[in-house]
Amino acid sequence: EVGEDVTANVRTMASIPPLLKGRGWPSLLEVRGEVYMTDADFIALNAQQEADGAKLFANPRNAAAGSLRQLNPAVTAARPLRFVAHGWGESSAPFARTQSEALGRITGWGFQANEPARVVAVRGADPGELRAFFEELEQKRSGLGFSIDGVVLKVDRLDWQGRLGFVSRSPRWAVAWKFPPERAVTVVEEILCQVGRTGRITPVARLWPIGVGGVLVRRATLHNADEIARKDIRVGDTVLIQRAGDVIPQVVAVLKEKRPADSIPYRFPRQCPACGSRLAREEGEVDAVCTGGLICPAQVVERLKHFVSRDAFDIEGLGAKHIEAFHAKGLIRTPVDIFTLEVRDGRNAPPLREWEGWGETSARNLFDAIRKARMIPLDRFIYALGIHQVGQATARLLARHYLAWDHFRQSLAAAQDEQAEAHAELLAINGIGAGMVHDLLEFMAEPHNQEVLDALTRLRGDEPPLVMVTDFERPPAVSPIAGKTVVFTGSLETVSRSEAKAQAEALGANVAGAVSRKTDFVVAGPGAGSKERRARELGLTVLTEAEWLQLIAGRG
Repeated sequence: EVGEDVTANVRTMASIPPLLKGRGWPSLLEVRGEVYMTDADFIALNAQQEADGAKLFANPRNAAAGSLRQLNPAVTAARPLRFVAHGWGESSAPFARTQSEALGRITGWGFQANEPARVVAVRGADPGELRAFFEELEQKRSGLGFSIDGVVLKVDRLDWQGRLGFVSRSPRWAVAWKFPPERAVTVVEEILCQVGRTGRITPVARLWPIGVGGVLVRRATLHNADEIARKDIRVGDTVLIQRAGDVIPQVVAVLKEKRPADSIPYRFPRQCPACGSRLAREEGEVDAVCTGGLICPAQVVERLKHFVSRDAFDIEGLGAKHIEAFHAKGLIRTPVDIFTLEVRDGRNAPPLREWEGWGETSARNLFDAIRKARMIPLDRFIYALGIHQVGQATARLLARHYLAWDHFRQSLAAAQDEQAEAHAELLAINGIGAGMVHDLLEFMAEPHNQEVLDALTRLRGDEPPLVMVTDFERPPAVSPIAGKTVVFTGSLETVSRSEAKAQAEALGANVAGAVSRKTDFVVAGPGAGSKERRARELGLTVLTEAEWLQLIAGRG
């Protein structure tokens, strides 16, 4: 997956080894971690910025992010950045049995692992030793020399991690235990309602500016109408705020003894603040949603911002402010307009190079970036569409299963029939639930969406399509099951079914929940029933657990 390429900048960091030390590393190893800046280095950097008459950074996190994304690697090299490893991603072969052993080996290969860290034994349901480590680290927090907001607890055994698995992008085998956030008192000057790209309404309090944890806070989330009513938050109230996770400001409580005498309860709007459409709220849901759909300008703009965002099309030079400006001038209304912007430049308005803040070079750079973005991998394209419940992890699951855009679209068209095999195949993808399937099919069946997809991906006479969606590329095959579709049924004796699925996926296989003609292997243990019968009816390869273990060991 290609995102923002910071390779040249990372190579300037002393904490990234140019060559691995020691021995025994896999031929393919993806080390994951975080780039950070110590408090002392941050203070020194801001002092230098001030001496140079340059803009000061708000906090070490912003300074590290901005320094890493510099266009000139020499600028990054002059910044005091450090890298700390906390895990790994792709690897061509297992290299440890536990999380702690793996980090120890990564350290031996030349990386710095996150510290302080400790293996803590938990006996039964007593979290006493965990709490003791948490409290110890909370006390040492201010003296670490860098900012942290809590502790991440991870199951140490990797086979247990595999059994627990993931929920979307979040592992079930890891949980963040946050420190109590810093708090401050300020006044609510106004309550605004923002419309998200999916139409969800989020109320926000505009506050009298107050410093919290080294950051000047001007706004705080109010979450939803129920939360406002529960806390009885009103305009003019004096409130206690905190930065949740030391990042997102929120209102903790209202100091009602300081409430103005003429205060009135806040009434949540019934119409969308952006388009005036009715707000709907389904039974059992806490969020109000704009029913305006594609006519709502707030949703259109937010969907376009998502479409060009870093993890989607990643069009350099077409940020949120530019999307808003182009939309306001009527030049970009749908994703299609992005890719026709250059050919329409100067037709009904002055050419872009003549706009305030633009010039010949910046306009040319933008058009070049748009042309470069015309080719996009399948998983990023699916994610760019902004389908409800389809984040990066789900988009990658879908791309990994269907491989090509045409196959994906045709399969979802066929899956509109709930009795069709394509519908069963979609539901059978490991990690795809019924609610997600409903949202996918609703999006793909909507006529306006189909028009946009056709305009983006279909041939235009002798001209190529506006967007070329490239096939999903699996990691290089390192096992006999890479790229194969596997179904497990019945009881397994040497490992649990969850562990077997995790192992198969780690070796590059697609794990499905139902048998179809596209299934390559069915692993049947004792008690296998209809799935095994169905597999034999279709003439598929049915393996015992022992045969499966031989196959993945390369002896099948």
